[in-house]
Amino acid sequence: MRARQLEVFIAVMRAGTVTAAARLLNISQPALSQILLHAEDELGFTLFERVKGRLRPTPEALEIFPDAERLSAGLEGLRRKTTDLRLGRAGLVRVAASPPPAMAILPRAFTKFRAQHPNIMLRAHSAPIAAIVDMLRAGDASLGVAMDDRLPPDIEAEVIGSIGFACLLPAGHALQKKAELTLADLVGEELISYRGNTRPADELAHAARAQGVTLSPSLEIDVSISAVGFVQAGLGIALVDALLPWHQFAGLAVRLLTGPEFPIALLTSRTRALSRADEMMRDEIRAACAAVLNEHRAKA
Repeated sequence: MRARQLEVFIAVMRAGTVTAAARLLNISQPALSQILLHAEDELGFTLFERVKGRLRPTPEALEIFPDAERLSAGLEGLRRKTTDLRLGRAGLVRVAASPPPAMAILPRAFTKFRAQHPNIMLRAHSAPIAAIVDMLRAGDASLGVAMDDRLPPDIEAEVIGSIGFACLLPAGHALQKKAELTLADLVGEELISYRGNTRPADELAHAARAQGVTLSPSLEIDVSISAVGFVQAGLGIALVDALLPWHQFAGLAVRLLTGPEFPIALLTSRTRALSRADEMMRDEIRAACAAVLNEHRAKA
């Protein structure tokens, strides 16, 4: 029995008449009768007998009806699921991001996504780039956002923007009088910055060499957010990404650093296909990144 025949059979069983069943399915009576006849021909037995203007189910119809209802419920559930997947209304979207984009970009992207797709579960992971790569490979995350595009060949890195550096100064520091800072301004200062062999550290080192400046951080960090407490404690000036909303932290002054920038990249695995929901989230992350960077430029 085909899906349409199953649907007509159940409608007639429930409604009791061709007229009522046709109305229930929003089709004509002749069309419904024709589908029912084809079903009986294919099955090789009669499903209904006409008794005083009504259709009385045969013993065979009564025998198969419970199974038909269960099968119909399963098909209806499948239809709903496929429709939800097509429209992006069901599923799970997992995004892994390094802390700056996790704090500055993902909230905006998730808010827009949730407004349009409230039934999709969202899962965010904040992790260093090596862990993000491992998660993409294992399928523990479908999308990644990091501040580096130098990735292994099995990871696709789409650069969706670039960001410069900010200097976090202890409150009352003499350099606070300047609107922006250069690397030359930082010579001789106690510096807090990224450990070596990271993309931000490499960009700072390259810019310092190009400007003939020597910078030697006395305190190295893995993630920029960890610099806040050190600056507040007076341990030095932090050279960090300009992506995070640093002005929200008390006890420090924020000044942009002129010159070097590094990329913001949207990461996916080349060996794993994205779901429709993943693709829609990818679009929201792109848009959120553009909006955040536009706001940075407007404030600069």
